Amino acid sequence: MSKGTSLSVEKPDILVSPNGDFSAGFYSVGDNAYCFAIWFSNSRTVVWMANRDQPINGKHSKLSLLKNGNLILTDAKKLNVWTTNTVSLSFVQLFLHNTGNLVLCNNEGLILWESFHFPTDTLLPQQLLTRNTKLVSSRSQTNFSSGFYEFLFGNDYLLHIVYNSPDVSSIYWSSTWPVYNISRIGVLNSLGNFSSSDGFTFMSFDYGAVLHRRLTLDYDGNIRLYSWEEEGKTWVVSWQAIQTPCNIPGACGANSLCSYVIGSGRKCSCLPGYKMKNHSDWAYGCEPQFHLSCNKNESKFQLLSHADFYGNDFGVFLNYTLDHCKDICLKSCDCKAFQYTLRHGYTICYPKMLLLNGSRYPNLNGNIYLKLPKNKFLSNNNPLEEFSLNCSSKSTLQSSKYNENETVKFMLWFACGVGGLEIICIFVVWFLLIKTRKKSSADKEGYVLATTGFRYFTYAELKKATKGFTEEIGRGAGGIVYKGVLPDSRVAAIKRLNEANQGEGEFLAEVSVIGRINHMNLIEMWGYCAEGKHRLLVYEYMEHGSLAKNLSTKTLNWEKRFKIAMGTAKGLAYLHEDCLEWILHCDVKPHNILLDSTYQPKVADFGLSKLQNRGVLKNSSFSKIRGTRGYMAPEWVFNLPITSKVDVYSYGIVVLEIVTGKGPSRSVHAIDDGGEVEHKRLVTWVRENMKKAAANISSLENIIDPMLEGKYDMGEMEALVQVALQCVEEDKDARPTMSQVVEMLSYQEKDSVP
Repeated sequence: MSKGTSLSVEKPDILVSPNGDFSAGFYSVGDNAYCFAIWFSNSRTVVWMANRDQPINGKHSKLSLLKNGNLILTDAKKLNVWTTNTVSLSFVQLFLHNTGNLVLCNNEGLILWESFHFPTDTLLPQQLLTRNTKLVSSRSQTNFSSGFYEFLFGNDYLLHIVYNSPDVSSIYWSSTWPVYNISRIGVLNSLGNFSSSDGFTFMSFDYGAVLHRRLTLDYDGNIRLYSWEEEGKTWVVSWQAIQTPCNIPGACGANSLCSYVIGSGRKCSCLPGYKMKNHSDWAYGCEPQFHLSCNKNESKFQLLSHADFYGNDFGVFLNYTLDHCKDICLKSCDCKAFQYTLRHGYTICYPKMLLLNGSRYPNLNGNIYLKLPKNKFLSNNNPLEEFSLNCSSKSTLQSSKYNENETVKFMLWFACGVGGLEIICIFVVWFLLIKTRKKSSADKEGYVLATTGFRYFTYAELKKATKGFTEEIGRGAGGIVYKGVLPDSRVAAIKRLNEANQGEGEFLAEVSVIGRINHMNLIEMWGYCAEGKHRLLVYEYMEHGSLAKNLSTKTLNWEKRFKIAMGTAKGLAYLHEDCLEWILHCDVKPHNILLDSTYQPKVADFGLSKLQNRGVLKNSSFSKIRGTRGYMAPEWVFNLPITSKVDVYSYGIVVLEIVTGKGPSRSVHAIDDGGEVEHKRLVTWVRENMKKAAANISSLENIIDPMLEGKYDMGEMEALVQVALQCVEEDKDARPTMSQVVEMLSYQEKDSVP
């Protein structure tokens, strides 16, 4: 297409790439509804759409390349539905290249716009996925509008697949542990290899063959690499990220169960008493056909075996009976159901406020008890249970006398068998009771936590590993940390929690929080111990100890300090925004920032943190003030709503300490205009020096840590101080988010590279 020309939706005119592999034109997406799209010519498989969320009319709509160089898509009512927003006074043409890239360029070859920079749900070979681009799934198999799943680089520079519905948002897939980088770029080549800057890579099973390929984030939330099979004239999946589709959030919507059988695919079903909201789209889930009363005498529980609804528990109750668990749910108007699980001889009760991410597998350990009005209760005790009846055609009729004799024989053998089994059971129980006495009754915590995948250590093992808890490497309000050597020769940091300060609930919370995180700037936990009154956590050992310890020495040059500030910001940004649930640290300080062998920072000690559900963060409540004096945000003191901005404030204080070498609890000695010595808070002192430097009254060198001996980058230093002062604003709404902090420091880091 050249300037002044257009394509009409009523004409079959299309653009074709020189090799014929790709076509571009108007694509029907419904009754009298069209989108301008690019597709594979061999299969009409769409790889890009301009107006996927705003289809145009089938009459009098057109794509026009205006004389000013702008490409616009106009609806029948003369409304501009989509535009490239380009301007060029010279000759301009629109080309469809052999790669599938639609390019708008001038006669000098300067590219004004290209479709590769604005992907929809598909990435083609040679097309880059960058920090500014993402793949967004289609709404359904037949609805091409934007869906709820996104494939993109997060603020932690890792690739993620995110479920982002109007009600809930969560990351459910992430790429592998990254190398340290500040880039966000990924690319698929024509041979079937994908690689990205975070170290993630994969190859298709048919790697090396020259085939048509596409990487598509499908409507079901799974990202798949497809290869074109010429013989069968079909697309074949040559790689996919997730093998069990029921693990994808929103697979069947709310109030439904997802089941998956290899070969037959994913199936969705509404819960008893519920019906589909939209019969054309399971993503809308199901809605109740009843109203639950708060009167516990009007409700009953329907058993759904081998089922689970991940998350949305309002508590975890250990070793409760089934009747106790039912009573908890009946007393709460918000309780929709509860999961009851028997694990290692101990029971766990999980009351549910919402019924999301439901799944059902034959090997799932646990049952769901669905709360229903008595008039909706089904007589079948397990309505979703699938029974198979095996009727043999070889059965024959025999005389009643023969049957009676056989019955008597069977009863005699059955009685003998039961008697023998009772004797064996008595012996086994006697043996187990003797063995159990050697363990503490608190082992139930260990059994419960075994599901997290961490190793369970006995107290004797950790006492031996630490040589009787002799080498102390740190301490705080939560407990003392010792250095130890595990049986597999790994050096570990073993945190012995204070008995008085750490109850069962807090211990389970800390392990639960740490079990949910995975980031290069967050401490990794290896195991735990829950034995009697002893509760310990086993972490990876950090060779260089805490930031607080290193700030009092000359080991940290400016480059290390800046990277510590950057890495800490990335770790906190991950906690706040990229976890399955938002996590507040609540005690960010140099003592809780540890340094590994390369001085890479890792945020540690989540014992004071509290999980926050998305959407209710501003209404969070804490039973007590959390944190350390000097690093605590004003919200704690004035009893204001606690949000992630309390961590932002603490981070700002830490950065000021990194720059100045001065702690917040010590008043700073300053000389006023009259030569008198003043005592000022760290934040006030830094702000005043910034103002004086801006007015050329004094130099910013006054605030730099003397241990740096004047060796630092002025641009990075000013950026750090400015960011820190924004973080410590009294008004929490004036503070940036941690992801914004990462962005601001990233720009400075890039600018400082020669």
